[in-house]
Amino acid sequence: MARLDKKVVLVTGASRGIGAEIARVLAAEGGRVVCVARTLREGDHRLAGSLETTVEGIRKAGGEARAVPANIAEPADCERLVEAARKAYGPIDVLVNNAALTYFLPIREYPVNKWLASWAVNVHAPFVLSQLALADMIPRRQGAIVNISSGAAIGPGRGPYADPAAGARNSTCYGAEKAALERYTQGLAAEVYQHGVSVTCVSPSQIVPTPGTVFHKLIKDVDDPRGERPELMARAVLLLATEPLDRVTGRVTYSQQILKEFGWITDARGRGVETRGSGYSEV
Repeated sequence: MARLDKKVVLVTGASRGIGAEIARVLAAEGGRVVCVARTLREGDHRLAGSLETTVEGIRKAGGEARAVPANIAEPADCERLVEAARKAYGPIDVLVNNAALTYFLPIREYPVNKWLASWAVNVHAPFVLSQLALADMIPRRQGAIVNISSGAAIGPGRGPYADPAAGARNSTCYGAEKAALERYTQGLAAEVYQHGVSVTCVSPSQIVPTPGTVFHKLIKDVDDPRGERPELMARAVLLLATEPLDRVTGRVTYSQQILKEFGWITDARGRGVETRGSGYSEV
């Protein structure tokens, strides 16, 4: 039996990159996947990837999926997409909060409207969607919420800063959001433990070459050998979504770290393996 046999899975940010790969892997393991993003068709966004492309690939591979375009920055859209998922497949078993929106700008130049939009997607939407999904999970005493974090949550530490480039990547906003998501993960995990619901968080051990990371110049191109294959993040999500509650809930971890720990891979690199992770990953 597949690890997600007939389970209802909701994945945000599933039009491209890590989210699309998560949707594919979870569908291949028997999940009935609701793919959520703003980009329905190719050409609707400047970057390659769309919900239609993701869903078409899953169906061609024999999986079950459907597209629900939505702007998760809007609570009403979150409610609508969850209702669409329930209508299509039934109560939600697994929620993957993967969607992200950020602008790599220094704080002194950050437009307030962009700041608020970023927090709406990266922090507020996981709260709203978790609350909605828990309405399905808690009565059945089962379910898994997997939040996607980032190495940006690991801050630059205290000063003085001898390296003038220490803050040059302008990731203060994004890093603060991901640090908040990691703390949120552990708090929610403790709240719903008694109800049998798992809540976890995972970051890539290395930068994953995706249309987004290439666009933001975080990595050279999608074939950059220094990067981590999207499949590793997707398999880490699968692991966290399907392992027994007491083995994983409350974990803030890294893709290759958790896969190696559970014996899913033999060789591992990057954050959580060769270097330390965030403080939340160590508690």
